Amino acid sequence: MRTSGILLGFFYAPVLCLFWLTKHAVDSLQLSAPKMVTAAIGGYVTVNCQYDQQFREYTKYWCKGKIYEFCTVVVKTPKNRQSDRNFIADDKDAGVFTVTMSSLKQSDEDTYWCVIARHGKNVYTRVRLRISQDLPVITTTTTTTTPTSSSPMTQDETCWWAILRWILFLLMLCSLALTHVVAWRIKAAKKICPHQQSQYQNSNIYN
Repeated sequence: MRTSGILLGFFYAPVLCLFWLTKHAVDSLQLSAPKMVTAAIGGYVTVNCQYDQQFREYTKYWCKGKIYEFCTVVVKTPKNRQSDRNFIADDKDAGVFTVTMSSLKQSDEDTYWCVIARHGKNVYTRVRLRISQDLPVITTTTTTTTPTSSSPMTQDETCWWAILRWILFLLMLCSLALTHVVAWRIKAAKKICPHQQSQYQNSNIYN
């Protein structure tokens, strides 16, 4: 029983890794944003959150908090909206919604999330905002490549994920084959042992 559990664990580990990597790659292609932006106190910052065209009619919002599940919505679409010092606009043709934060304070330094609201699990990506006292008060605009862009970085990342998924897939097949071989040998050994024991008992009877 314990051997069977070990074999199952040996088989499912690559499967779980493959699932996680595939999900991570898919999410990163659906929505992209800069990992970190820096702006000056009193200035303003603009962040572009670019998404796949399948989400053009979905509600988008900008959320603040270190943990996504507990973040607070700062501003959201569907229409271009302004909330206090924050503004959001959704360019559906370009596949990008833009968030602008103005009159920045030190307390604005935090973790933020570009979020696409949808049925089931939302699509989101993290952006870290750093407030610096050393920078001059100027506009800080940050852009990222679109999910369908043909830029070298996007191609390299996609190619890397594809290669890694194939490697894990092959490891999964090898694990499956090895599991069957080991299980077959264990079963064969169990069949041989009673037969040998029976022969030993019969030899004792005749002796």
